Amino acid sequence: MKEKKTEKMLNYANGPSLEEINNTVEVPKNASFWRTLLAYSGPGALVAVGYMDPGNWITSIAGGAEYKYTLLSVILLSSLVAMLLQSMAARLGIVTGMDLAQATREHTSKRTGVALWVVTELAIMATDIAEVIGGAVALQLLFGFPLLIGVLITTFDVLLLLLLTKLGFRKIEAIVSCLIAVIFFVFAYEVALADPNVGEVLRGFIPDTKIATDKSMLFLALGIVGATVMPHNLYLHSSIAQARKFDRNDDAEKAKAIRFTTWDSNIQLTVAFVVNCLLLILGGALFYGTNSELGKFVDLFDALKNPDIVGNIASPVLSILFAISLLASGQNSTITGTLSGQIVMEGFIHLKMPLWARRVLTRLLAVVPVIICVIIYGGSETAVEDLLLYTQVFLSIALPVSIIPLTMYTSDKKLMGQFANPAWVKFLAWIIAIALTLLNLFLIYGTLTGLTN
Repeated sequence: MKEKKTEKMLNYANGPSLEEINNTVEVPKNASFWRTLLAYSGPGALVAVGYMDPGNWITSIAGGAEYKYTLLSVILLSSLVAMLLQSMAARLGIVTGMDLAQATREHTSKRTGVALWVVTELAIMATDIAEVIGGAVALQLLFGFPLLIGVLITTFDVLLLLLLTKLGFRKIEAIVSCLIAVIFFVFAYEVALADPNVGEVLRGFIPDTKIATDKSMLFLALGIVGATVMPHNLYLHSSIAQARKFDRNDDAEKAKAIRFTTWDSNIQLTVAFVVNCLLLILGGALFYGTNSELGKFVDLFDALKNPDIVGNIASPVLSILFAISLLASGQNSTITGTLSGQIVMEGFIHLKMPLWARRVLTRLLAVVPVIICVIIYGGSETAVEDLLLYTQVFLSIALPVSIIPLTMYTSDKKLMGQFANPAWVKFLAWIIAIALTLLNLFLIYGTLTGLTN
């Protein structure tokens, strides 16, 4: 019975998700907790990338610069929400053998599936645009490349992913983990130099009523929350959680896979939480009360070497480290963005194409709008980085398309069996889905009407 059920699921999904990596990573049997956790570690790192991408950096640092450490409580709440949603996405993939795109397509009509694919593809394109811009700006800051050249260089990043895929999925996970470590240590070092007041930092994790009553603080807080849960991450995690080899017909093995995959996800998202806190603390410690304009990557780069702004710790080294971590973040997101594009294309519309063509197409969908923007505005960093604003609108629109089906499917006992969400998780997930949907509609309204300015 179980074998027929599994076979039926895979037939519905038109084959395993990310077939080239599905069920390829060996997991030791009867091993210790730590050895087993190590075997399952990796997918969480790819997911965590979306929670510390270049598009979130300026928001976090600006939040610290404007309100010091008050918004740390918002980052904490956002991270807890992310942990719950990502664990649900991984659970869906492990139990059903389908990623979120495949499951959504299976439960909708062909026409609806195509419409949802378009919305989700726009969201992935919007996410990737932020990474392309971050990488191009980092290359300009480090090497003086014109923006257009930097954008074109990022186009060839996809070749790195193709190479890593041939070497094995563990190589992709290892590269991403190393780049995350670079980002973490760079900002930990810069925060240590900034020497923030520890007591004030700890008080920042306690929610403050001013967040709800101060209009400008509220919008910035909503921006942090809205940008934290990225739609493509839910599709990505539901797919790459299936990379480990285990007996899919054994419920005990499924339970074990869910447990260790959740451990991996929560550990990596904790790292992302710490990085986001470091960004906000850096903004608060160095820029609070300086009246500095920190709306662009270039502004941050220049501020870190300006003694009039950051005092005695100002140094070109800090600026270079910032640019290096920005480049690392862009490289990371290149990998996860192209994988996500492949997942939704195959899952929603069952489109099969050569691996290299699929990856190149996904990348070009993000690069072309940035190239057009650079050409029209003559390489202006301000114009290109303003493009990030519009990408957030696309992400906001796409969020309900991923969160609502995820909550429905993981709560469905016919689909999930004994692994369906317990009542309290189901209730909490629906509250989060409704709240985030309303939040993002509010952010879209505020952006289009200029209320966020």
